[in-house]
Amino acid sequence: MPPEAQYACDSSPERAYSRNKMPKAPLDRIDRRILEHLQADGRLTNQDLAARVALSPSPCLRRVRALEKAGVIRQYVALVDALKVGLEMLAYVTVKLEKKGRMPVEQFTRAVQSWPEVVACYSMTGDMDYLMRVQVEDLDHYARFIMEKLLKQPGVIDIRSNFVLERVKDTTALPMEHLA
Repeated sequence: MPPEAQYACDSSPERAYSRNKMPKAPLDRIDRRILEHLQADGRLTNQDLAARVALSPSPCLRRVRALEKAGVIRQYVALVDALKVGLEMLAYVTVKLEKKGRMPVEQFTRAVQSWPEVVACYSMTGDMDYLMRVQVEDLDHYARFIMEKLLKQPGVIDIRSNFVLERVKDTTALPMEHLA
């Protein structure tokens, strides 16, 4: 995917929906079931997946490979529990940049790529320019991130922080019902 189709702050191949809407891949009921099962457990063997979607292993594997090739399946990952590795504070931070040319935007988007605390960043509509999901150990770590990295970035004129008190729902699984 060309760089201009990616979110400004996100190095993953997610698309900027407003500018580069991609056509939906034609998915049938079996493809949707494959996706639902793989989203729930990406470590399923092809044999187990085939049994769950009522296919024999060879056609199931062909379908999975086709979904990968089409980019519907982007990647396979291990989801690490932030609390169990000592990252107990989650904050959502909005950032506003000054509007003098593209230089502050380009500098900011490059800097965000190097900040491990920022696990997601999106260019936004509305009053603020960016929304970042920031995962840190504690308030001291957050303060260091803000003071030593974010506020030292040229062009940053306003930030607002919201801290997560409780995770009510936290999933990576995308809904598939709209594809029916």
